[in-house]
Amino acid sequence: MSIPLTSKQVVDRYFLEHRAKALDIAAFLDRFDRAAEAEGVATSSTTSDVRVRALVAAVDLLRDGRPQRACRMLELWSDRSVDPIAAAHTKGAIGAVPLNEPGN
Repeated sequence: MSIPLTSKQVVDRYFLEHRAKALDIAAFLDRFDRAAEAEGVATSSTTSDVRVRALVAAVDLLRDGRPQRACRMLELWSDRSVDPIAAAHTKGAIGAVPLNEPGN
């Protein structure tokens, strides 16, 4: 039986790894916004791209302070459809589904 880590041990062991991941997400959103602005299209806060909207929604979820963030993030990104589609227009999954947001 393993002994659970203390909160300090969790931070000491995992902080730098996850700091880098947070920087990766910030850099991705910055690159997307620069490209979108250069093209004159919607930025990460207004885009219709399902993938970017899902990532931004996940960042909001991470900040809400509620428990079970990993589970809720997976649920946010999960396709709950039960009926098969008539035809697939791509060869693989895109990793996000349209969000059920007011106004959409």
